[in-house]
Amino acid sequence: MYALIVPASTPFVLLATVMGLSWWEDHVLPSAEPVEDPAEAQSIPAASAQHSELTRVDMTLTKEGARR
Repeated sequence: MYALIVPASTPFVLLATVMGLSWWEDHVLPSAEPVEDPAEAQSIPAASAQHSELTRVDMTLTKEGARR
């Protein structure tokens, strides 16, 4: 009977291990990125909404396409 319990419980043990490591990484380990000051984060200008002309996907790399 014990020979059946170990293989059947292996996926659950692995899942619990991964979930535990994920929790540990989120709550115990220090953050790799420094926390920004809220005043500093607001001073960053917003990106402009201008988009450059995109090359079409189906355009072949010919002399005309390479000039663009």
